[in-house]
Amino acid sequence: MTCKTSLGPGQRGAARCEDAAVLDAIDAVDWGAIPGHPDWYEPARAARGLRALADAATLVEAAEASSLLGGGGIVHGHSAAVFPAAAVATPLLLDIAQQGHPAARDAALGLVDEALSSYPHVEYTRVTTSYGTAVPICCAIAHELRARTAFLAGLGKRGRALLADAAEHWRFEIRECVAEGNDTAAFGALVGCFPGGVHAAEVHVGGEIAVLDEVVLEYPPVDGSGEACLRVTGRRPAELPPGAVLFPAECGERVH
Repeated sequence: MTCKTSLGPGQRGAARCEDAAVLDAIDAVDWGAIPGHPDWYEPARAARGLRALADAATLVEAAEASSLLGGGGIVHGHSAAVFPAAAVATPLLLDIAQQGHPAARDAALGLVDEALSSYPHVEYTRVTTSYGTAVPICCAIAHELRARTAFLAGLGKRGRALLADAAEHWRFEIRECVAEGNDTAAFGALVGCFPGGVHAAEVHVGGEIAVLDEVVLEYPPVDGSGEACLRVTGRRPAELPPGAVLFPAECGERVH
């Protein structure tokens, strides 16, 4: 990383940090190839906004960059809509938050928060990731936030609030199942926080998505292991093979 100093009349120097790896990562993305509502998503704003935010060294510069990203780059703030590009941009925004100017950090975290809470347009609700080919945008953003747990927790209240919001977007990967009467006990790895009570879930198997109407946490993770057991009502083990992944059904139903 190289740091420049921006000096204004009568002002102390403000560090402007430009991480070449972050800028290269921004430029490596074909933002125009990422799908998005043609009337709202503006790929050029995503690329320009991220580069400008990475380079921002003042509140004004950070605000201008944030305006590009929030006005059609990764979200459309006025209509509270999020685009698939937000899932791609989130790790880049978190890099900027970790390495950039404090004003850029605050803007980056605000944009991630907005993207996580906004709703996508119909037909532009999911993204491809390493753990699924049709992951709800909010769940993909939450995954990136969990990957920066140490950094975010170190920020205090704001970072912990982001992690708490991300925890609501849980994910469960099945490793094995056992029949229990007409139900199935599914054992596997849980990330995030499965809420109390009975909930609907999406199950992703071989590129197909089905809805499980009743899922409950039978045994929660112990000592931070992530190992858990979910009971799925009215389903047989054959319907829930190893490698199947569950997401909250409400995340898949989020539509602007």
